[in-house]
Amino acid sequence: MTDYRRDHTPGASWFFTLNLADRRQVLLTEQIDLLRASFRKVMRQHPWQINAIVILPDHLHALCTLPTGDADFAVRWRLIKTGFSRALPYGERISASRLRKNERGIWQRRYWEHRIRDQADFNRHIDYIHHNPRKHGHVQQVADWPWSSFHRYVRAGLLPGDWAGSEEIDEAVGERSSDDFR
Repeated sequence: MTDYRRDHTPGASWFFTLNLADRRQVLLTEQIDLLRASFRKVMRQHPWQINAIVILPDHLHALCTLPTGDADFAVRWRLIKTGFSRALPYGERISASRLRKNERGIWQRRYWEHRIRDQADFNRHIDYIHHNPRKHGHVQQVADWPWSSFHRYVRAGLLPGDWAGSEEIDEAVGERSSDDFR
């Protein structure tokens, strides 16, 4: 087994990508209420700040900040994924190795995480998150995707409603403060 080492910087901000095991599925948007319920339950027990998030049919991206002194993002994602999976009816294809471990076949086992290094990195990842539905061809305008924190940013006056990642907007984004999103 690979000896994979994760960064465990307490109180840091992180960019995450989580994928469904079967990327042809659309469970995350079809079952958005179950996913939201799983997030709410976990956040009551293990709070953290979700600075930006987008839910796509087969994967999600999130930029989150852990509380001071807390470095355990893994338990949060494990509980979110488990809660969502348990709320779904059985019926997915399950590999022999997952059967042996009594696992569902909903999520990929691993996920991508990247510790945010500085303000520019923070801003780039927020832009990536908000632009992702357009990048994947789900919408023509970022504002048309309903499952995105983009709408929260527009309501707060941090991004214009017609933002779509133009160079002019990207330059203005670099001037934002991370405090604007916490």
